[in-house]
Amino acid sequence: MLETIADIMAATGTFGIFLLMLAENIFPPIPSEAIMPVAGFNAARGEVSFLAAFIAGTLGTVLGNAAWYEAARAVGQERIEALADRYGRYLGVIGEDVRDASALFRRWGIPAVFFCRFLPGPRTLISVPAGIARMNRAYFYGATTVGSMGWIAFLMVAGWWLEGHWERIGPIFDPLFIVVVVVVVAIYAWHLWRTRHRWRSRG
Repeated sequence: MLETIADIMAATGTFGIFLLMLAENIFPPIPSEAIMPVAGFNAARGEVSFLAAFIAGTLGTVLGNAAWYEAARAVGQERIEALADRYGRYLGVIGEDVRDASALFRRWGIPAVFFCRFLPGPRTLISVPAGIARMNRAYFYGATTVGSMGWIAFLMVAGWWLEGHWERIGPIFDPLFIVVVVVVVAIYAWHLWRTRHRWRSRG
């Protein structure tokens, strides 16, 4: 997977980083934990500008989250709950989850948007309750941008450091990455099973 990401970046440059991060925040095919360290790795090798890659990753993240926020803001909580009760079992969300997330968001607000940017999964999902609650746009985009910048900078610095130690840790990195992906997929599959069970028990 890492070679595929590197090939995409080599062919498309910073625009490829933007597109990968945009896709990651709309429907996560590849996690940012795989995208931005590769960008940092390439920056350390002089293949891309660190600043340009950082800006591209940040823009992709913010725009991806904007899509969820603006859609949720336009649709509203009542209709989202109805959609979640009808179709959410396929995605791991039911109406009760939407209500719980909205209540949690109304309690924590801006800190929730900021800190969730550092957490896989919640960093995208938090945009939905933010939209439902019609959070002030300036606050939402401000917290999203600052939090995303912090996370992306951390991942890129990790990739930069990795380039200087690749001969020593490279042989174990790919197998370790595969293990992480398998664990994430297994957790998501379990969550889907649990959600479908909850949906059936309600019917």
